[in-house]
Amino acid sequence: MKIAFIGGGNMGEAILGALIRKNICPPQDITVSEIKAERRAFLENTYGIKTTAANPEAIKNAEVVLLAIKPQNLAELSAGLKGKLAETQMVISIIAGATLSKLSGGLEHKAVVRVMPNTPAMIGMGMSIWTALPAVNPTQKEQAKSILSAMGKEIYTDKENMLDAATAISGSGPAYFFLFMESLEKAALEMGFTPEEASILVSQTAAGSAVYAGKSGLPLAQLRKNVTSPGGTTAEAIKVFEEAGLETTVIKAAKAAFDRSVELGKG
Repeated sequence: MKIAFIGGGNMGEAILGALIRKNICPPQDITVSEIKAERRAFLENTYGIKTTAANPEAIKNAEVVLLAIKPQNLAELSAGLKGKLAETQMVISIIAGATLSKLSGGLEHKAVVRVMPNTPAMIGMGMSIWTALPAVNPTQKEQAKSILSAMGKEIYTDKENMLDAATAISGSGPAYFFLFMESLEKAALEMGFTPEEASILVSQTAAGSAVYAGKSGLPLAQLRKNVTSPGGTTAEAIKVFEEAGLETTVIKAAKAAFDRSVELGKG
């Protein structure tokens, strides 16, 4: 599978690195278009891939063209590649807020996949939700799935509006967890732990809880109850969370993120 990356930033690097490590795509079949010369040199030396400063040059002979640029650069990219993509090429976009219609119309191309990844993809622990236009054939969908699976887990949906929902849950989700972890670290510091100790305590507790939740097969509510002995320390903390309206606040926040994602998609 020959892949052209348009954009060699952090997320693009994370994806190509995962593809190489998992033997999905050899370095010689990857080309990255990147405007910064120092970045091109870094990617070539680190991964043994080919690079170029020209998008049209990058997409030559590619089966898959992966767009990993900032949203504000989409109009310029579309103008440069408009009408230059072969019908057999599949475009995969991880550009935030770029709808299928905007991508397809701007590029004058029908085989387009839209993905909502998240930042843990940078360590192979990502969650990607994706959808595709009807012109993307079954073989291409399998290619898209293999690429996204290299970054973590993936879910396909035939309803594009679910990507706005995914933005609110998995796309923005890491920030929600980081915010909670920040607060727990501050509590640890107030209780006398050093910053290093607080960081280890919170990070390991969060990581262990997430892995345990995924492997236990039990509902989250049951896992919580298993830790919460009646009249114990956990029960006292949970009581404070409930009195502060934690669940209501989390749902309200996620809905706010969803509404903002919809709004940005219309812009």
